[in-house]
Amino acid sequence: MSRDFDVVKQFEDDLARKEGRLDHSQALEIFTRLWEEGRDLGVLPPADPMEGIETDLTVARILNSCSRS
Repeated sequence: MSRDFDVVKQFEDDLARKEGRLDHSQALEIFTRLWEEGRDLGVLPPADPMEGIETDLTVARILNSCSRS
């Protein structure tokens, strides 16, 4: 499994180097298409956007406390 991940990561890195950075309009187009796909699949927008916020806050507090020391 790790080897497959390494191959995919290498492919992505090579492609990013070849293609260069995205400009704002390209990034917005990708985001828009991904959002539409999520909407078509029925997973976006989330039914309850605040679901799981307690867990996120707990993780944020733990990470913030670790970075202070």
